[in-house]
Amino acid sequence: MAATKTVSRGFAGRVLAGEGVAADLVRIAAANVLLILCAQIAIPLPWTPVPITGQTLGVLVVAVLLGARRGAITLGLYLMEGAAGLPVFQPYGLPAAARFLGPTAGYLMSYPLAAFGTGWLVERGRTATAAAAKYSIPEPARLLGALLAGETIIFTAGCIWLAAWSRLGLTFALQAGVWPFLPGEAIKLAIVMLAAGGLEVARQSR
Repeated sequence: MAATKTVSRGFAGRVLAGEGVAADLVRIAAANVLLILCAQIAIPLPWTPVPITGQTLGVLVVAVLLGARRGAITLGLYLMEGAAGLPVFQPYGLPAAARFLGPTAGYLMSYPLAAFGTGWLVERGRTATAAAAKYSIPEPARLLGALLAGETIIFTAGCIWLAAWSRLGLTFALQAGVWPFLPGEAIKLAIVMLAAGGLEVARQSR
């Protein structure tokens, strides 16, 4: 039980000293800033209403750093900020709560679930990798599986919503909301994997 409790705090909980509400608020606030910065990386594409953004990168990083519960809470708060009109989303699209009626609403609404799912798998991967929670980051194959699960949640929800929103069906949704983004998502996965590995090495050297 003690090992599981330690693992559930997320990577940030093992790198940053301190527990309790104040420490969690600092972590969540820092993760929120990261999400906002990632969202500002946006490139519109002429053949689809879905732009290339850094938002999915932010979601995955937050999930790995904070774990399931804190990651989901962070993404839930992020969506609430956007709905309230704060400039936290990528800049192309309807303002404030109207964004949740646009073509990218499915992706946005999936973020808390994707963060929870990815974070949960990362936490379980740590436990499976070392029964005594020796490592904060799971072995690469397990980490990659967790990240792919998060990507699957995001793109499944985004594709289903885009198909319904456009009324052009699943084929259009795949062509406009999935296939063009796969190369970029592969790069994002590589970035998260490399960053996680570097953070783990730094933690073990302390």
